[in-house]
Amino acid sequence: MGTSQQEPSRRAVLGAAGFGAAGAVPRSTEPRWRVAPDDVPHARTWMSWPASRSIWGRDLAGAQADIALIARTVAAYEPVVMCAAGQYAAADARALCGPQVTVTGEIPADDLWMRDTAPVFRRDGAGGVDTIGLRFNGWGRKQRHATDARVAGYVAGYLSLPFTTAGFVGEGGAIETDGDGTVMATESSLVNKNRNPGMSRADVERAVLLAYGADRMIWVPGIKGQDITDDHIDVTSRFIRPGVVMVQVPPADRTDVWAKDARQQLAILSAATDARGRRLQVIQVGGPVRTRASGDQFVDSYLNFHVVNGAVITAQFGDRVRDEAAKAALAGAFPGRVVVQLDVDRLMAGGGGIHCSTMQEPAA
Repeated sequence: MGTSQQEPSRRAVLGAAGFGAAGAVPRSTEPRWRVAPDDVPHARTWMSWPASRSIWGRDLAGAQADIALIARTVAAYEPVVMCAAGQYAAADARALCGPQVTVTGEIPADDLWMRDTAPVFRRDGAGGVDTIGLRFNGWGRKQRHATDARVAGYVAGYLSLPFTTAGFVGEGGAIETDGDGTVMATESSLVNKNRNPGMSRADVERAVLLAYGADRMIWVPGIKGQDITDDHIDVTSRFIRPGVVMVQVPPADRTDVWAKDARQQLAILSAATDARGRRLQVIQVGGPVRTRASGDQFVDSYLNFHVVNGAVITAQFGDRVRDEAAKAALAGAFPGRVVVQLDVDRLMAGGGGIHCSTMQEPAA
């Protein structure tokens, strides 16, 4: 997410991937609400228009251009609803996104990071869809969030869907689910006094499993205090399908904290089992060696991709060899889907990426 100069960066240079110990609860055979994996059919994708100069400063125009590019690209495959804070922001969004994107001024927001502010959608397996809010608090009160904290409820109301709140504070980008009983997250992001003071890891785990309708939690340690999210998992490690994860690993000469975090995640996930007792299959993707942009907020992640109906939307960085290898890996991981790579350097220089700026609504 973008920050002003006074605010911490959301993510330092990535190029890595990360994991932790696994816990489990007894599986239930009773039908229940469960968060679906990203690759189920979608009703639409939700996004939010950046309009705040106090957050983005002189980088606002670049962020808007990249958000519009993502929205137009996704809209070629499924409907997109863009939330805009007021008539002027809505007019700008319509002008840049074009008629294929639905823009609404009914859902105001502070910033663009819909993955973290939108509700998490759940299904009951019988055609029902509901929503749950993760009690967004500005990534531990690091950025203004009074309006963003209401986005989840606003979206649920816009859709006339049931809405409840989770028993923990977190963000959608902090938790990956396979939709088959297993979730994974960084401990640094959730077991943190800036989100969940007074809650132990076991307390947070129980609350996450209940909210997501899951049975087993795979924890990776992560890194506190180096970026505004305290190390979200969705830029480094992603579920591809039940039993299969993809991890971005850094170039061999990288020795920074993010590279060490990535290698630790790779080691933990390679040894982990899921809720069904399957040893996880890990697909490794090499991070870019060279990028067009740089800086301590820049997110050089291929894995911050967004799965849509018929496609996978991801980033490219101008490193031809690594870009093509990542595209091939994603094409192999998601057969039958087109892999579209975008230059969204302006967005990623603000500390987030394509997955961070989108939230899928599954079809009933």
